[in-house]
Amino acid sequence: MKKLIRFALVGTAGFAVDASVLWLLMEITPLGAFTARIFAIATAMFTTWMLNRAFTFGASKRTIVAEGFRYGSVGVVSALVNYGIYAGLLLSSPTLKPFFALVLASLAAMLFSFFGYSRFVFGRKN
Repeated sequence: MKKLIRFALVGTAGFAVDASVLWLLMEITPLGAFTARIFAIATAMFTTWMLNRAFTFGASKRTIVAEGFRYGSVGVVSALVNYGIYAGLLLSSPTLKPFFALVLASLAAMLFSFFGYSRFVFGRKN
């Protein structure tokens, strides 16, 4: 249960990074909501990897390259789920604010990523 709580705290930090980068890019660049979100997700993913490594799960027994590859693999699939829900919400409800779509999509992807990270990335080395 401690890991899940720590994961949620790291996820909250990742969400803050994701939302901040999305907002910043939409405010100061010509990028739209869809392109800006790709950069925001990438920044948040790197942030959560470092925080999960230090705070939630600890470093795995794999090399940092192998761990990073595994984290990235789970992260990309989770990000695709997240982005798919985000895009689907925005496309199906054009008046929906991107931030609200971000909240819903992020919550939906959280469970998938917890199990992927805890088992595939930071679990026992096979």
